[in-house]
Amino acid sequence: MPTAAVQQVEVEFPTEVIPVEHRLPSRVISARVAADDFFGHQPTSTSSLPDPQPLIENLARCVIEILAGARDLDQVARWITDDVQRHLLRRVVLSARARAAKGQKTVRPAFTIGTVRTCEPADGVVEAVVIVRGRTRVRAVAIRLEGLDRRWRASAINVL
Repeated sequence: MPTAAVQQVEVEFPTEVIPVEHRLPSRVISARVAADDFFGHQPTSTSSLPDPQPLIENLARCVIEILAGARDLDQVARWITDDVQRHLLRRVVLSARARAAKGQKTVRPAFTIGTVRTCEPADGVVEAVVIVRGRTRVRAVAIRLEGLDRRWRASAINVL
C-alpha cells in the first residue's frame, strides 16, 4: 500500500492593521427586554400569597436552632435570600467559635415561641417580630418577608 505523504503548507496572514475609519461597522444586537426584568425575581402581591404567620414562626424557630448549632443553615435556604444566608453564616461561625472557646457542646435549645407582631408596610411585604423565650433569656427575632416568584422569602433576619 502506498503511504500518503503529508504536506505542510504555510499560510501567511496580513500583518497590516486596518484603520478604524476604514473598518465596517459591527452589528450590535440590543435586547428588547432587559434580562433582569425577565429572568430576575418577580415581585408578588400579598393577595396571591399564603398566610405568612406559619412561615414567620417556623423561620424564627429554625434561626434560633441554627445559631445554637442544632440545625444546618442549608435547611432554610429555600425560604431566605442570598444576603440573609451570608449574614446567618457569619453568625453561625461566630456562635461556633464562642462555643468552642467556652468548651460547650452543641445542644438543642429549649425555648417557646411567644408573641408574634406583624405589619405590612407595602404590598407583598410583611415585617414581623417574634419573641422567643428560652430558659435564661428572652430574644426577639426580626424578619422581613417579601413576595418573590409567588412565594414568601425572607430578605432580612436579625436576632436581637
